Amino acid sequence: MILKPRFSSYALTRAPSRRETCSGFTRTSMVAAAATAAMGKSRRSSKKSDRLEQEIAENPAANGDVEEASGRDEESQPSDAASLSEDESSQGSPVDSEEENGGVNGDEDHRSGEESDSSEEEVPSRNTIGDVPLEWYKDEEHIGYDVAGKKIKKQARKDRIESFLAGVDDAKNWRKIYDEYNDEEVELTKEEVKIISRMLKGKTPHAGVDPYAPYVDWFVWDDKGHPLSNAPEPKRRFVPSKWEQKKVVQYVRAIRKGLIKFDKPKEEPRVYLLWGDDSSAAENKRHGLSYIPAPKPKLAGHEESYNPSVEYIPTQEEINSYQLMYEEDRPKFIPRRFESLRSVPAYEKALKENFDRCLDLYLCPRTRKKRINIDPESLKPKLPSRKDLRPYPRTCYLEYRGHTGPVKTISIDISGQWMASGSSDGTVRVWEIETSRCLRVWNVGEAIKHISWNPLPELPVLAISAGHDVLILDTGLGNAEEQARIKELLHVEESKPEEDGGSTPVVSWVQDDKYDCIRLKHLKAVTTVEWHRKGDYFTTVVPSGDSRAILIHQLSKKHTQNPFKKLHGLPVSAVFHPTRSIFFISTKKNIRVYDLLKQKLVKKLETGVREISSIAIHPGGDNVIVGSKDGKMCWFDMDLSSKSYKTLKAHPKDITNVAFHRSYPLFASCSDDCTAYVFHGMVYSDLNQNPLIVPLEILRGHTSSDGRGVLDCKFHPRQPWLFTAGADSIIKLYCH
Repeated sequence: MILKPRFSSYALTRAPSRRETCSGFTRTSMVAAAATAAMGKSRRSSKKSDRLEQEIAENPAANGDVEEASGRDEESQPSDAASLSEDESSQGSPVDSEEENGGVNGDEDHRSGEESDSSEEEVPSRNTIGDVPLEWYKDEEHIGYDVAGKKIKKQARKDRIESFLAGVDDAKNWRKIYDEYNDEEVELTKEEVKIISRMLKGKTPHAGVDPYAPYVDWFVWDDKGHPLSNAPEPKRRFVPSKWEQKKVVQYVRAIRKGLIKFDKPKEEPRVYLLWGDDSSAAENKRHGLSYIPAPKPKLAGHEESYNPSVEYIPTQEEINSYQLMYEEDRPKFIPRRFESLRSVPAYEKALKENFDRCLDLYLCPRTRKKRINIDPESLKPKLPSRKDLRPYPRTCYLEYRGHTGPVKTISIDISGQWMASGSSDGTVRVWEIETSRCLRVWNVGEAIKHISWNPLPELPVLAISAGHDVLILDTGLGNAEEQARIKELLHVEESKPEEDGGSTPVVSWVQDDKYDCIRLKHLKAVTTVEWHRKGDYFTTVVPSGDSRAILIHQLSKKHTQNPFKKLHGLPVSAVFHPTRSIFFISTKKNIRVYDLLKQKLVKKLETGVREISSIAIHPGGDNVIVGSKDGKMCWFDMDLSSKSYKTLKAHPKDITNVAFHRSYPLFASCSDDCTAYVFHGMVYSDLNQNPLIVPLEILRGHTSSDGRGVLDCKFHPRQPWLFTAGADSIIKLYCH
C-alpha cells in the first residue's frame, strides 16, 4: 500500500506553475472569465450548475482520503513533488478538501499565508509576446516565443469528432479550457470549479466572504455635543453672487441680439378645408405609411341647387322614361325648383345614402397607387451630337436618268467607280458614278428583279435575275488579260442539266450567244442573287421552289448544289457571311443561321415582325439588321441573344431594303414612303459595350409612283455616299 505524503503549509501556498498560468493573466481571472461565459449562455447554465453541484457533492470522499493520508504519514517530507502533483491531478487541490470539510482552523491558514510571499502575477507567462494581437501569428507556424526566445509551435487542433471522443473517454474533459494565448489546454481544479458554481448561483466567489456583514460605524458619537465643524456660515451664502449676475446679463444681451433663439410654439389653424384631402393631416400621420384616407364624396353641382337653371330641370316625359330604366342606370337625384330655401323639404334619401356611405368606408378595400413624377425629357437616352458623327450623306449630289420604268435594284462595283442598275423596263445599265454617264445598256426583255456585282475587282461580271433565269453577264470593263479570263470563265461546253437525285433537272447551265454570257434556267421565278466574298460561289432564291428554293452555284465548275431541301417557311432572301463559312436564310418570320462546313443549324433569330422584306450583315459579321413590311427595323447582336437588341419604328410604310457601309459606321433603310433613313451604328470591339445606334438624317427627293417609293439603296464601298433607286425611274446620289 502506497502512503500519501502529508501536505505541508508550503504545499498549500505554493505559487501556480507556468502551465497553470494562461494568456498573461492569473488563473483566478481565467476562472472568472469562464464563469462569465458560462453565465452568458443561459440555456446551458442550469445543466452546468447541476453538473457542478454533482461534482462538488462527490468531493467529501476525496477529502476523506486526504485526511486519511495525512494521518497515516505524519512524518513524510513535503518535498516529494512527484507525489504531490499526482495527488493534485487525481483528487484536486488540498485547499479544496479543506474548504469542503469545513476548513482548517484559522491559525493554520494565517500561518500558511505568512509563510508564502509569492503571488500568481509574479510567475511569467509561457508566451512572452506581450500585448501583441494573436492575429499577427494567424498565418505562422508558431504563436510566440518563450523566455529562452524559442518559437512556441502551434499544436494540432482537434476537430469535432476528436473533441467528442475525448469527452467520452475522459470524464473530466468538460473541465478543460483552451488557452489561446499559450496554445494549450488548462484543466480547472476543484477549487476553481467551486468558484464557478458559486458565481452561477449568484453568490460571492469565495465562501469566506460575508456579503451581509454588519456595518461598522467608524465615528464615535458618544460625548460629542457639536457637529464636525463649528465654523460659522460664510457671508457668500447669504449675498447674491455678482458672477451669476454678470452671466445673466450676458444671456439677456445674447437674446436681444438674436444670438440665442427659442423655438416658437406651433399655432394650430382654427379652420380647416372641409372638402380637402386629409391625407397629410397631422392626426393621420400616426398611422404611418399604411394609412389610406377615405375618398371624398362627390361635390354638389348645379343640379342639386334649390333653384337650378331651367336646363337642369327634366321634363315630365324624361321623368317617365326614368321609370322604365334599370335601377342601376336610373339617375340618383332628380333636380327640382323651389322659390326659396325655406320651402325646401327634407331629403327623403338622406338616411339611406349616409348608411351606404358608412358601408363603403367600412367594407370597401383601398389601395395606394404610387405616382412617379418624372420629366419625359430625362427618359430620352443621351445621344452624341450629329456634328460629332460626320461624315454621313445629307444632300442630293447627282441624279442618274435613263430608265423608263421603276428602278428595282442597283449594285456598286467594289472599286467604287461603276454602278449597275436594273429596271422593270427590262434593261440593265452600267453607269460611271462620278459623271452619271451611262456606259452599257442590255435589254434583257423581262423585268429585272435583282442585280449583284462580283466582289472581286479583277472579275467585273454581273449576276442578273430576270424571270426564271439568272444571267452571268460580262460588263466589258477591265484590261485585255481580265477580259480573256472572263471569256474563258463564261464559256459552257454543252448544256448540262443539274439533277437533284431525280429525273427533273434543278438548273440548266446554257451558253447565251446573244449577250455572250451564261444563262442559268430555273424552274420558277428567281427573286434575289448574292455573291460569296471569294467571287466563285453565288446563291439564288426561288420563293416558290419548295425543296429547291435555296440553291448555291459554283461559277468555275458550272455546278449547282441544293443543301437546304427542308425550309420552315417561305424564303425571302439568302446572304453569305462576310468573313466566315456561315449562311443566312431569312423567311417571312425568322432568320436561320447555318454553318456550311458542319452542315447544321447554328442559331435562329426571332424577329417578331409581320413579314421580313430584306436583310443586311455587318462587315464584322456579328450584327444583323432586318427590314420588315410593317415599317420596323430590327438590330440583332448574334453574340448577345436570338432576339432583337433594338427595334426601330422608322417608316410608316413598308421597308424595301436595308444596307450596311463597308468601312464607315453607317447603315440605312429605304421605304415606300419615298424616304431613306441614315443611321449611325457603331459596333465596339469590347463585348461588354453595346452597339451605339443614333438616327442621323432623313433623305427625301423621290416621288411616289403607283404607291411605290424608294425601292433600293446601296452605300458606296469607300465614300460615305448613299445611292437610292426610286419608282420614279431615277437614281439619286446623296453625299456629305
